[in-house]
Amino acid sequence: MFVKTATRKNKDGTMVRYLQLVHNEWDPASKTSKTKVLHSFGREDQLDRAAVERLVGSLCRLLTPEQAAVARTPGELNYVGSTAFGGTYLLDQLWRRLSIDSIMTGMLARTRRGPYTERVLFALVANRALDASSKLAASHWVGRKAHIDGLASCSDDACYRAMDWLHDVQDAVEKKVFDQVATLLNLEVDLLFFDTTSTYFEIDSPDEAIDRDERGRPIPDSDNDGGEPAMRKGFRIFGKSKDHRDDLPQVVIGLAVTRDGIPVRVWCWPGNTSDQTVIGQVKKDMRDWTLAKIVWVGDRGFTSEDNRRMLRTGDHHYILGEKLRSGSPEAKAALSRQGRYTDVAGNLKVKEVRISEHERFVICFNPDGATRDAAVRERLLAQLGDLIDGTDDLKPDKRAELRGVISTKPGLNRYLRVTAGGLLRINAAKVKAETKLDGKYLLRSSDPHLSAEDIALGFKQLWQVERGWRDMKQIIDLRPVYHRLEQRIRAHVILCWLALLLIRITETSTERTWNRIREEFDDLTIATFTGPTGTFRQIGELTRPQRDILAKLGITIPKKVIEAIPATPS
Repeated sequence: MFVKTATRKNKDGTMVRYLQLVHNEWDPASKTSKTKVLHSFGREDQLDRAAVERLVGSLCRLLTPEQAAVARTPGELNYVGSTAFGGTYLLDQLWRRLSIDSIMTGMLARTRRGPYTERVLFALVANRALDASSKLAASHWVGRKAHIDGLASCSDDACYRAMDWLHDVQDAVEKKVFDQVATLLNLEVDLLFFDTTSTYFEIDSPDEAIDRDERGRPIPDSDNDGGEPAMRKGFRIFGKSKDHRDDLPQVVIGLAVTRDGIPVRVWCWPGNTSDQTVIGQVKKDMRDWTLAKIVWVGDRGFTSEDNRRMLRTGDHHYILGEKLRSGSPEAKAALSRQGRYTDVAGNLKVKEVRISEHERFVICFNPDGATRDAAVRERLLAQLGDLIDGTDDLKPDKRAELRGVISTKPGLNRYLRVTAGGLLRINAAKVKAETKLDGKYLLRSSDPHLSAEDIALGFKQLWQVERGWRDMKQIIDLRPVYHRLEQRIRAHVILCWLALLLIRITETSTERTWNRIREEFDDLTIATFTGPTGTFRQIGELTRPQRDILAKLGITIPKKVIEAIPATPS
């Protein structure tokens, strides 16, 4: 239905314009659309505009107040500006679908804080997923660059206060969020993958040492009963960096995810905490989550005897990688056993060897990996050959100097041999031994019921954790961290975990990468218009891909007009 202008010729030959209210009707006989006149407003130069306004007012009674405000607004509109809407709307609806807002507001109801804190925390999570920045920049991002429902603006102080509260309730939030997500998505947590990483801080010196409990958290003076603390160390301190930044203080972060890549829980420890010491605390923290039988999957950093004993307590078992080059009796015995490999999914071959009554060992072989390892070794050997070529003619001190340089390069140093006379040679025996390891890795498991194929495929899925770390560092911008206070650093990690949770659920539900989804929704903005009758905010038209993504996530299409504010009478 629309207003149409029709031109007619008067008796005196002049052309007159008439305004008509018309609509198109489908004529099944002629199979064409024909225009039908519903009402004629008469000549345009004799139009009764007051009558038209009364008609519009009567029709507006059938509309919502927001729609009526738009309909009443005359053509003289002023465009104020636009902000991002699509990404924040998607994340906010998913946040609400997972009841994270209800969880937080329920906990906030028992404090002096209001629902405003929950909105600030969501804004910080959305900022990490869409446009990661500092908390000061995030406070300017809200309202100015992105639309957050229920939060027109916020300050950096509000961000820091919200983070402090989140740190205080971390354990309860993680538990309740996991329960809700596991119920809603019917998560399979029979395999639980765990790994650690580190993130660094661009500061000049590490933190001072303080008393800490067994979880690595500070012990307040009021809680110290005079007994011996579990440890005394700083938080941001030097350690073995997985970011190759040993020159900067760091903290260690642990992450547990399901087989689908959904992050379950996150931990923080002082920067010099080793992988071998964290398993006990992780297992203890997960004990109260009433999970079913769990098989823990970890890489080669968790294979100590103490860790294995902790992991197999109760009804839990483990699948752990074993270092083939460690020289351990188990590795030597496994590699020396004869037997045929069995083909499993993809290009993976497995062979189970019996060398223990309490553990099972599976050798995995990847032909493509063997080809890749051989190519890398050939490149290293060629580089090493170029370095030591002609060194027999050098003086002993010059050869020793070159020897020292090569020792700082593990890949090259592995194949270097020094003769009794101090000459530099390629270690042929080492090359032959390494050739036997191409494309192979060794697994050990305590579960007596899993097949060798399940053990191999279970360990192969550990890449989900590695992908989680990669996304947290590249998309969510986990590093470097500029916070100074320990509780803010820990809260920052929790925000990154929540952002990764929303991202992973979005990806698994839509079968698309987050980068593609984020780019698709970057084009959906909300514009603000003002006119004599008021102000309204309206979103653009949704594209077909945007509608498909929202449908797969079970999210309703947003209203066209988000907000309408009538003008205040003067």
